[in-house]
Amino acid sequence: MVPVFSHLAWFDIADPESQELDQLARRFKLHELQIEDCRHRPQRPKTEEHDHYIFTVLKHIHDRDELEFDDIDLFLGRDFLISVRCADAAVIETVRARAGQEKVDRLDRLFYMIVDEIVDGYQPVLDKIADDISEIEDVVLDKPDPPTLARIFSLRRKLIDFRRVAGGMREVVDSLIRRENGLVGDDLDPYFRDIYDHIIRTVDLIETYRDLLSGALDIYLSAVANRTNEVMKVLTIWGTVTLPLVIITGFFGMNLHLPWTDSPYGIDYAVALMAISTIAVLVYFKMRRWF
Repeated sequence: MVPVFSHLAWFDIADPESQELDQLARRFKLHELQIEDCRHRPQRPKTEEHDHYIFTVLKHIHDRDELEFDDIDLFLGRDFLISVRCADAAVIETVRARAGQEKVDRLDRLFYMIVDEIVDGYQPVLDKIADDISEIEDVVLDKPDPPTLARIFSLRRKLIDFRRVAGGMREVVDSLIRRENGLVGDDLDPYFRDIYDHIIRTVDLIETYRDLLSGALDIYLSAVANRTNEVMKVLTIWGTVTLPLVIITGFFGMNLHLPWTDSPYGIDYAVALMAISTIAVLVYFKMRRWF
């Protein structure tokens, strides 16, 4: 197994099922349960301390559009760093380029850079979610249709998943700050505190966006209810307006001797009576300000 850099023992495993991971596990005496965690994904974000290394499970955003997360597992010892991931190499490649530019010569700093890159990847997703919520708020009143409702529920579900991941990552970074075995240099504490601040901000923004979506859902339900009320109002008005017409036509439809039966103007009288009744109902509604 060839390390990423010739001067640092950083080993990057792109396939958790590969035999290279087993070889490194035997070489550096990694616990078998943690190797199992690397191969049975997904795992919750966590960090575990051992006598000679730290095992950490991190969550990076694999698909920003669908907000899908993938695991990056890190084993940090005094003389080795092992990263275990799937085929997605964007984070690792970014860290590799950054470490080359800064001429990093410490494994704990590489460890920090991977954590920092993963957490920094959350911000563009939050910005996109904010834009999506703004767009939903713009259309929810004018167009409260089922696709808009489906979009609200989809985004809420993504935020719930994001909140769970961000909360776990917050605990991981907090544990790294409070570590006691000295595998990470004390001079990196300010940098990890900066990551922790970013995580706290991420969690706060997620909570804010969830509240905004809840508000958008309430607006949607209110708009649908108002639209239903308007429809029922129109139907009720027309039903009430036509009620006198139904009564009059039913009255003159009876098989009895009625007024105007023999008059040549009987139809005109009946039509005039229906028109007067309709106008009277409309005037009454207008006086009561029902429309």
